[in-house]
Amino acid sequence: MSAIEHRKSIDPMSPYVPGKPIDDVKRELGLKEVIKLASNENPLGTSPKAKEAAIASFEATNLYPDGNCTALRNSLSKRLGVKPERLLFGCGADEIISFIGKVFVNPGDECVTAKITFSQYEASVNAMGGTMVYVPMKNHGFDLDGILEKITPKTKAIFLANPNNPTGTAFTGAEQARFLEKVPEGVLVAIDEAYGEYADMEDYPNTLPMLEKYKNVIWIKTFSKIYGLASLRVGYAVAAEPLISLFEKIRPPFNVTVQGQAAARAALHDQEFVKKSFESNKASKAYCQKAFAEMGLEWMPTEANFITVNVGIDTRIAFAALMKKGYIVRPGHALGMEGWLRVTLGTIHQMEGFVKALGEVLEENAIASENI
Repeated sequence: MSAIEHRKSIDPMSPYVPGKPIDDVKRELGLKEVIKLASNENPLGTSPKAKEAAIASFEATNLYPDGNCTALRNSLSKRLGVKPERLLFGCGADEIISFIGKVFVNPGDECVTAKITFSQYEASVNAMGGTMVYVPMKNHGFDLDGILEKITPKTKAIFLANPNNPTGTAFTGAEQARFLEKVPEGVLVAIDEAYGEYADMEDYPNTLPMLEKYKNVIWIKTFSKIYGLASLRVGYAVAAEPLISLFEKIRPPFNVTVQGQAAARAALHDQEFVKKSFESNKASKAYCQKAFAEMGLEWMPTEANFITVNVGIDTRIAFAALMKKGYIVRPGHALGMEGWLRVTLGTIHQMEGFVKALGEVLEENAIASENI
């Protein structure tokens, strides 16, 4: 039997590799307690109001979801102060990112992003036969001027993550405004602020009002991070109505579950949980920065709910050794950052345990190196 013909554009692509599951590590290593600091999940869990809403929604499990996300759309519209027609909902922000390639990218087209950033931008473009153009990092962040220089008549879209994943760095509102002023109107700019609620820099962009002026911008957000709804997969975007109407043409009819819609709507009304999550993250970030300084380790300035630290050894070794001590992190070699580990900022208690384990790993590695 001959093989079924497939799109050749996917041949160079690799499947996304998520953080290692807790249960797998427990089973493989015989551990009773494992702390996952690999996928940037909210260590405080989920808003109690969101849990209650999700549980109550199971009464309607036999029914298809509201394909328009009407109740959630209206709630989010009021909170953001935008027309409901300017909102797009996805099965996580990932799905919205994938829509960009499907709507705008043809074989031979180009898109531009940073060399080290979220892998799904590349997947969205390459899957449709486009080419991603990469711009080297500048101080571990986006080089916006460098991106402008890469724009050509072939450029269809630019992907910006702010804060950036996996570095945690962010550009300012003034830098973003100057950048958008120079981007041609015919080039889409996707601004992914999945981690934006965690940013505490004074000059972090206020992107939403900018959409009134720049009709070629789509602002991408998620309920997975600070709202703690990662498993329910609810993402959304805001853009001008003509852009949203294009995306709606290819959006699956029931792409956000009943439970996801109910939980997200309830989570919007529990800003106390959001505030608590922000303060917890800020405290853990300060603790880690102080601890890393005392250990003589370099870290990247972060505005997200993770911190990237240079451990100075093979990240495969560090990843495996930390896992044996019950801590799952994201090794840098898989992210294009050899020598670095991306570590989700858990609770203070979790980070104290992680820092202790990391110190032991580095000491054990130093002793092993001396004995070679």
